[in-house]
Amino acid sequence: MLLLRPPGVYRADSDTALLADVLRERVHDRDVLDVGTGTGALALAAARAGAASVTAVDLSRRSAAATWLNSRLHRARVRVRRGDLYEPVRGRRFDVVVANPPYVPAERQDPTRYGIARCWDAGRDGRLLLDRLTSGLPDVLTAGGRALIVQSEVCGEEATLDAMAAAGLDSEVVARAVIPFGPVMRARAALLERQGMIEPGQRVEEIVVVEGRMPGADR
Repeated sequence: MLLLRPPGVYRADSDTALLADVLRERVHDRDVLDVGTGTGALALAAARAGAASVTAVDLSRRSAAATWLNSRLHRARVRVRRGDLYEPVRGRRFDVVVANPPYVPAERQDPTRYGIARCWDAGRDGRLLLDRLTSGLPDVLTAGGRALIVQSEVCGEEATLDAMAAAGLDSEVVARAVIPFGPVMRARAALLERQGMIEPGQRVEEIVVVEGRMPGADR
């Protein structure tokens, strides 16, 4: 799929493709929220899979603009909102929440405010956005609704499962893929080795899709 991507907007990659494959089976006739939409790749995948409605959110002005343009280019009905995580949709609930958040561990805890690095930097343990996403799910999911979040093994799939359980969701890993390190992970390899997040010489990672489901009847 052709996607316009201005400078500073995350390029859809293997993690996006893995999550898109999973969500296509779960969004038909559902109201979908794509958090941290980037180019809008997941929002467009949901729309193409027959979602009842799709709302895409991103803090970046460029990403919000890119998603708006791409949704028009592909004639997909996607509402685009700019803001921090769930703030632009406060008070609304969705059947499916999808997210490919920043999850690469960084040397500093606070993410950069500007530049392409904010598309992947996620604090020293890689969980800065993951933990905020999971803790807010009960406020945006319908009864029986589900969340689909993709991440790397380096920031702890068990931590995400535990965080979803703490938020009251049943959770499991529903997809896995082993991929070579990309440029960012290669550049961070020495840091990750020092922190014990990868084995010495490791240059592949497993990415996973974690699904969390709210109690209640699915409509």
